[in-house]
Amino acid sequence: SSVFGFDAFRPGQEEIVDAVTTGRDVLAIMPTGGGKSLCFQLPALMRDGVTVVISPLIALMRDQVRALTQAGVQAGALTSGNTPDEVDAVFEALDTGALKLLYIAPERLANDGTVRMLKRVGVSLIAVDEAHCVSQWGHDFRPDYLRIGQLRETLDVPLAAFTATADAETRDEIVERLFAAPPQVFLHGFDRPNIHLAFAAKNKPRQQILSFAAARKGQSGITYCGTRAKTETLAAALNADGYTACAYHAGLEAEDRRIVETR
Repeated sequence: SSVFGFDAFRPGQEEIVDAVTTGRDVLAIMPTGGGKSLCFQLPALMRDGVTVVISPLIALMRDQVRALTQAGVQAGALTSGNTPDEVDAVFEALDTGALKLLYIAPERLANDGTVRMLKRVGVSLIAVDEAHCVSQWGHDFRPDYLRIGQLRETLDVPLAAFTATADAETRDEIVERLFAAPPQVFLHGFDRPNIHLAFAAKNKPRQQILSFAAARKGQSGITYCGTRAKTETLAAALNADGYTACAYHAGLEAEDRRIVETR
C-alpha cells in the first residue's frame, strides 16, 4: 500500500500475485479494469533482478512508467518514442542495477542486441501484456510476439502472460507459443460494468459528436477518426465549440505527440 496506494487486492489479484511472485508460469485472463498491471508490477518489486514487460502499446507503456516513477519505483521504457536522454537514463539504471521494470515493444526482440542486453542485465521475470497478440488468427496479431517464447527459453526465467480477451482456442495458442509446459491459468469473468456500448446511424456526424460532447461537459474522452486529416479537422471543430481538444496521429512531430500524450 505504501507504493501503489491500495489497502486491499481486487477480486482475483492476490492469487495471481502470489503465483507470479513465487516464480510460477502464469496465464491470466482478466477483464479490462481488473487490475492486470499490478499482477506483474508488485511481483517485480518483490523479486530480485529486472522484470521485462513486453507490450505493444507505446502510450500505455509510457503511462505506466510515468505512474511507477511518480510512486518511487525505478522503471523505464525502450520504445520508438524515446528521446536520446530517456534511452541513456534507462541504460544507466540497468547498468547500475537500479531498474526494476523495463518495458519494451515486441519489435525490439528482432534485434539480437536487445536479447544480449537482456541476458546481461539480470532479468528474473518476463511479463507479457496483451498476450493475445501472439495468436495468428486474431485481429491484433503481432509477428514479433512469436519471438517471446524463444526469449523465455534463452533467459530461462518464469513468464507471466496477461490478456483481457482470449477464447479457448486463443488461450491454447498462447500456451503453445509462449510456454514450455502448461502454465497456471487464471480465468476471471468478462463482465465489464465500466463499459457501455451504444450505436446510432450516421447523420451529420460532426454535429452528432458535438452533441455527444455537449452532454458530457467537463469529462474527458477520445474520438477515433478514420484518417489523420479528420483528427485535425474534428479537433479544430471541438476547439471552436469551446472544448479543449488535440489531434493525435502518427504524422505529428515526435515532440508534438509527446506533448499531447502527456496532456
